[in-house]
Amino acid sequence: MNPMTSFSFSTVPTILSAPGATKELGRELRTRFPDARRVLLVTDRGFLRTGLADAPLASLRAAMFHVEQFADVLADPPEHVIEEALAVARRHETELVIGLGGGSSMDVAKLVAVLTASPQSLAEIYGVGNVRGERLPLVQIPTTAGTGSEVTNISIVTTGATSKMGIVASQLFADLAILDAELTIGLPPAVTAATGIDAMVHAIEAYTSKHKKNPLSDGLARQALGLLSRHLIRACENGHDLAARQAMLLGAMLAGQAFTNAPVGAVHALAYPIGGTFHVPHGLSNSLVLPHVLRFNAEACAEQYAELATIVVPHAEGNAHIRAEALAVAMQQFATITGLPRTLRQVGIVESDLDLLADDAMKQTRLLGNNPRPLTREDAYALYKLAL
Repeated sequence: MNPMTSFSFSTVPTILSAPGATKELGRELRTRFPDARRVLLVTDRGFLRTGLADAPLASLRAAMFHVEQFADVLADPPEHVIEEALAVARRHETELVIGLGGGSSMDVAKLVAVLTASPQSLAEIYGVGNVRGERLPLVQIPTTAGTGSEVTNISIVTTGATSKMGIVASQLFADLAILDAELTIGLPPAVTAATGIDAMVHAIEAYTSKHKKNPLSDGLARQALGLLSRHLIRACENGHDLAARQAMLLGAMLAGQAFTNAPVGAVHALAYPIGGTFHVPHGLSNSLVLPHVLRFNAEACAEQYAELATIVVPHAEGNAHIRAEALAVAMQQFATITGLPRTLRQVGIVESDLDLLADDAMKQTRLLGNNPRPLTREDAYALYKLAL
């Protein structure tokens, strides 16, 4: 890339990556936030049931934090969940917010941190750059290796039966992200696979982003894809492989930094309607359309895909188009080896649904604008048909 290329790059100021780090969470946060006393922990009931939150909670209380929990986070959080979390935060007079969980818990934690003491309503901050003022101190701790939400400045909220809206603002960057693989030990293989492929999509799409691709995001995307592709199968086959789990967390975080600065494109644009309408998990939605979008885009960015193929399938030979195809095949194989569904039919989608999906995909104009190849409504329909 031309070093004269103009770009800006933003991320969280501090990252702590260490297996077992959250056992000392209280001491860590007491050092970093000496004046804070009242903490709100944002999580979900499923994670609480694993017992993996017990040690971090005990550590917080031992450090004399007064902890309140909001554990009613739902996947793809609807607006009422945000409002309920805000009510708890205000009642508790919260001074520090911790997001502990998957992307949904961390997205809710971001919004609680910016809105608890703000005169703004949730409705006022949808879109890009509409958050005003400061936020409460915010710490993000992922329990899945997928979304990279711990280092992104984006929250996604479900606003209707199937519609979602995004909030993008610099205030959504956390003060601290903590990567502790011990918190991901309980993830089932299917969730590990789907979230891992989601993270790989973040890296691939950041690397080919049309408008904001830059030297820093490129380096992060390559590093992320290397970590994720080398460790995904290991983490699925042995969920207690702590080294593989930590590598997956690190890879997902690096991919999160990459796509925050070089945004994602058509894979996500086509995946969102699958998740919104048919409630298919986000990572799986991405996986279902990924190889088809890669082949579609190869017409415009075969050289870039070939560069990524050297990371994922280093033995691949031939010209750029042959190696780009090797990347698409390899990404399909990850789904096959880990036992994920590979067709839309397997998740309950039939041919008569494709018009609706294509219409909804075309509404994702922010994402489609980042795609390396222009995509029409007819293209979207054809790609869904291939994925059927």
